[in-house]
Amino acid sequence: MEKIRIDKWLWAARFYKTRSLAAQDIDKGRILVNGHVAKASREVGPGDVIVVRKEPPYITVRVVAISKVRGPAPVARLLYEETPESIEQRERAAEMRRLAPEPAQDLAAGRPTKRDRRQIERWRGH
Repeated sequence: MEKIRIDKWLWAARFYKTRSLAAQDIDKGRILVNGHVAKASREVGPGDVIVVRKEPPYITVRVVAISKVRGPAPVARLLYEETPESIEQRERAAEMRRLAPEPAQDLAAGRPTKRDRRQIERWRGH
């Protein structure tokens, strides 16, 4: 069975733009392989489960194929299969973002004026 370093695989599967960025996140403990924190030299092969903890929600994938070269996105997508739980979490997070209120709506009039600032300071007791 063919295996490849985890940093090379993450780069080839287009989770990271460069191998060095992948290695940095691996060193920070953001990549789990089969439930264990990985090192950059860790080899992965088909069947391994990888958790990429870049930003929530985390992405959980199962390695399907190995590639030593970085190809186009449609080809890179064939290297892994995302777990149903991971897909559900990402969809739920996208729905929460869609339903969340726009943060700028609270700022109806923009920055406080000098008068507003003085009223705020009086209210705070400064």
